[in-house]
Amino acid sequence: MTVDDQILESAAMRFEILKTALKDGATARLGRLGFAGRLPFDTPNFIGVTSRGALPHLTPDNVSKHLQVSGAYMALEDFIERPQAYSKRTPPIFETPMTAKHDTPLHRFTAMPPSGTTVLSARRLPAVQSPMGNTNASISVFTSTGFQVLTTNEYLSAVQTLRPDIAIPPADLTHSPITPNSKRALRMAERTDEWVVEWFSKLSADSRISTFAPVLPIAYSIQWEYISRLAEDCLPTSQLSGLAIYDPDLLPDLAEHCAALLPLPRLALSNPPTPHHILRHIALGIDVFTLPFINTMSDAGLALDFTFPPPPRPDGSSSSSSGSLLPLATDLSLPHSATSLTPLSLNCRCYACTSHHRAYIHHLLSAREMLGWTLLQIHNHAVVSAFFAGVRETLARGQEAFEVAAEQFTQIYEPEFPEGAAQRPRARGYQYKSVGGGEGKRNKPAWGKLEAKEKDGDSEGVKR
Repeated sequence: MTVDDQILESAAMRFEILKTALKDGATARLGRLGFAGRLPFDTPNFIGVTSRGALPHLTPDNVSKHLQVSGAYMALEDFIERPQAYSKRTPPIFETPMTAKHDTPLHRFTAMPPSGTTVLSARRLPAVQSPMGNTNASISVFTSTGFQVLTTNEYLSAVQTLRPDIAIPPADLTHSPITPNSKRALRMAERTDEWVVEWFSKLSADSRISTFAPVLPIAYSIQWEYISRLAEDCLPTSQLSGLAIYDPDLLPDLAEHCAALLPLPRLALSNPPTPHHILRHIALGIDVFTLPFINTMSDAGLALDFTFPPPPRPDGSSSSSSGSLLPLATDLSLPHSATSLTPLSLNCRCYACTSHHRAYIHHLLSAREMLGWTLLQIHNHAVVSAFFAGVRETLARGQEAFEVAAEQFTQIYEPEFPEGAAQRPRARGYQYKSVGGGEGKRNKPAWGKLEAKEKDGDSEGVKR
């Protein structure tokens, strides 16, 4: 695929719906999304979730050589350290020079491949819940030096400087698993409405930054006024380029009440935990996904192993009535992988599967060698890329073919990923909870006091 010259010169973004069902607006659809200077990509698809601007365990050359990721989700809180109002030091990312025509500071600083699409938001995905909460003019972010206040004006200024392809305006989110009460939900909608209005009034018209307005994870009846404003005020002026959906279950309400927003591309920020959830969200009409579980599975020593459409069973059946469900991933830390000379997945053609076998990666994980997680990241991204390619191929045959294959997928594969018994890499600061405590450490210490081992009966070999 080559860069579309018309996209390159005439518009910051172009989204074309190639095929969709005719029954309603909340349904699966095929599309193509492209940005100025970037390779357009077919949808449904996914983008990578970064840590400090990089895909975990992968260097930029590995991303370009071995991955088929169309873009990357990044968070501003990864790049700032101290409150800007009280610090004389400017974060290095804001001083990054540009050399090429379609170059941006965000691309240059993160060494993102020039053809990849960048998405910038204020918070990570998933974000750590802040004990401080948001205010009428700021949100609370979690940087490498702790929680800080980031004003909406500071965030907009950073977006205009870094120039991502897609920018997500600030949203008043709690980042808590507890559903907010009606009073808190109403305040979330009102604040977000005010911030988005301010965003469009101050965003430079010639910035060529595509704005994907947030749709909050609260009932449509509470945020209907905010969504109506997007359709009536922002969409006609071409300021609104897409929607950032935090709860895909709201798409039927959008299709019923705000049909004008249906042609826009939809980016899901809902953090689906399994491919079963992805298929359900595709059926509702999500175009682009962010999938943090890929990084989580790699950290846990799990090699993804699923395909779409699902394969037939060895006995020729396509349901679970004749046997147990197939696992969604393989735990490489288990003893049987220590002598296995098979690839991570029999049908995968990624670099990890064609160059190495399970026993080698099992050894790397046991020795806590970084290469083990690098190979898992390459493989797991390849599995997900092939999964979405299968989804698009099935959708091209029609909505009914997709629905039948999705039903077979649920009947053949287990509903959850295995937990994974491997030791994780060293936890990063933002992976710790900001509330609670008392949880035990997942990884046992490699060294300890001799007296403690003697109490456990481990000193007999030493005494002998």
